[in-house]
Amino acid sequence: MSREILLLVDALAREKNVARETVFTALEMALASATKKRFSEDVDVRVAIDHNSGDYLSFRRWLVIPDESLEYDAAKHLTLEEAHERDTNLKIDDYVEEPLEPIEFGRIGAQAAKQVILQRIRDAEREQILTDFLARGDELVTGTVKRMERGSAVVESGRLEALLPREHMIPKENLRVGDRVRAWVMRIDRSVRGPQLILSRTAPQFIMKLFELEVPEIEEGLLEIKSAARDPGVRAKIAVFTADKRIDPIGTCVGMRGSRVQAVTQELAGERVDIVLWSADPAQLVIGALAPAEVSSIVVDEDKHSMDVVVDEENLAIAIGRSGQNVRLASELTGWTLNLMTQEESDRKQEEEGGRIRALFMSRLDVDEEVADILIQEGFSTLEEVAYVPLNEMLEIDAFDEETVNQLRSRARSALLVQAIASEEKVGAIDQNLLHLEGMDTELAAKLAEAGIATRDDLADLAVDELSEMTGVDEERAKTLIMTARAHWFAEDAASAKEAS
Repeated sequence: MSREILLLVDALAREKNVARETVFTALEMALASATKKRFSEDVDVRVAIDHNSGDYLSFRRWLVIPDESLEYDAAKHLTLEEAHERDTNLKIDDYVEEPLEPIEFGRIGAQAAKQVILQRIRDAEREQILTDFLARGDELVTGTVKRMERGSAVVESGRLEALLPREHMIPKENLRVGDRVRAWVMRIDRSVRGPQLILSRTAPQFIMKLFELEVPEIEEGLLEIKSAARDPGVRAKIAVFTADKRIDPIGTCVGMRGSRVQAVTQELAGERVDIVLWSADPAQLVIGALAPAEVSSIVVDEDKHSMDVVVDEENLAIAIGRSGQNVRLASELTGWTLNLMTQEESDRKQEEEGGRIRALFMSRLDVDEEVADILIQEGFSTLEEVAYVPLNEMLEIDAFDEETVNQLRSRARSALLVQAIASEEKVGAIDQNLLHLEGMDTELAAKLAEAGIATRDDLADLAVDELSEMTGVDEERAKTLIMTARAHWFAEDAASAKEAS
């Protein structure tokens, strides 16, 4: 049997012009796959062939993972605690192996092994073609639709094959076999049969690359597309910038009689493109992005990364756009959350906000309404600003003398100290398992304490949207925190299942 393996390896290595090591690896995979069929569970099997004698050994193995891991599978994993029952020297990511009775090579057959080897060769060829493509630095693929698979298109470009998923085609676009198509390289998928390029015709980057093709000034570095936002097949916005004062960035992208922008529009199934002049001033960029609507005023909230944009009644519908399209694209283009409102709505909001700040100052600084209003008029909105703004700035306020300024600063600092002590007391009452949870910090713990969340289980019981609303953290962080808080539940369930078995 050992001689039979060596003969097969030599024959296949010569026939397919591949290294003997590649054939040995493929044979080990084939033998391992056949050995796994002995088990009802999805186990991990390793086969090692001696390259000189042809003898081989088979092992079942388990990966050592952390005790609290959420990916525990008893058929393939051992927790660190379980592993230490066998050998205290074992570490996370080590393997624990047990010998298995080797399967007879004749039961697999040379043909099955040959198929595995051929597949590995095909994968190696695909990897090489992909490597050559990526080495050229191309980000656009132009090819022909070779076939359709469940609504997605397989695009062939020379020897390269790529997948254009249905969800990344422009809506109402009806591609057929044989059609020429162009798309942006979104990512490489290595989870399928060998590496595969995944394309997109809906990503903002696609329209940016199309303009690079049509506008030589972009490739020459004279003009830059800073950002793009799209409602694929309907409307798009791009923000352009140039440091060269001799160049009109918008006119350059539009082209003679609109030739350049029309070429992009045709490629994007008639998608209308608004070209906006980029500005380092976020408010100015937003004004351009909301065109053709005219903006009356903007209030910027740096902390929330949002803007209240005031437009008059006649411009409100234009600023919003059909189904909110214009404001949505402007928000995506600029990266700011935009709250559109009329002057009346803005006045009402400012009045409500002013009332909240006035009440805060009157209560915490022990001042009357007149003093609170002066602080608001001078731009103060928090206790921190009153306490720590440079002294000379506060002394410039005509209505306050030096003694009043010092008193206000002293009261603000005292109020902040009381607030900090109260916050620390609340945090101190929190369960240590929650306080030391990965991803937790003192500020977040204080917010949780304020909302009555004092234990790890309290946090684990929350929904993602509840935690986001309660603390102001984004959904991704909220989800991670909740799953981390729940980890001990899964570990306890796994331990119970092990005891039961």
